[in-house]
Amino acid sequence: MAALPRLVCASSVALVVWAGFCSAVCVEVPSETEAVQGTHMKLLCISCMKREEVTASTVVEWFYRPEGGKDEPIYEYRKANHEFPSRFSGRLQWNGSKDMQDVSITVLNVTLNDSGIYTCNITREFEFEIHRPLFTSSRLIHLTVVEEAGEDFTSVISEIMMYILLVFLTLWLLIEMVYCYRKVSKAEEAAQENATDYLAIPSENKENCAVPVEE
Repeated sequence: MAALPRLVCASSVALVVWAGFCSAVCVEVPSETEAVQGTHMKLLCISCMKREEVTASTVVEWFYRPEGGKDEPIYEYRKANHEFPSRFSGRLQWNGSKDMQDVSITVLNVTLNDSGIYTCNITREFEFEIHRPLFTSSRLIHLTVVEEAGEDFTSVISEIMMYILLVFLTLWLLIEMVYCYRKVSKAEEAAQENATDYLAIPSENKENCAVPVEE
């Protein structure tokens, strides 16, 4: 049931993109945690800089730890991209931004064996005139790879609501049809009764029922 987190994540990313057109805005958005076998999975890692006007050199290190295993380096950015030999060889793609606030990578053609914990370490050295302070941050992504996409919770709710609405409309239509049928039947019966009563009146009485014409 990763549909709800995906929905929240997609909405947050859309907000970031929209805000980017208005001004330089950085929002730290969590990464998705479920991938489908055979697809591409973006491991989102965003680390906003509070002092964007200050020049800084950024080093990014990505690690992977299988369940019950140890961290192993898989990717690094240090003025240039570098992919370490690992189970991901040839399947990692840099997906970061030029300002190095988004330092995400994408795993191509994910497999079931790619499930595990991914760590994104960011180290920044700010270049002030007097000193060069270092700031570090880290992001953990617990990724689960499934064989097939699970049923979307929102789509299930939508289908249920659609069927309920369809049943309600069908019942309403049947009730309207029965009501109209009874109304027409009563009108026809009343007309037949009036015609029968008229035919039962003697001829002389029918003449008396005629409305006199004024000259």
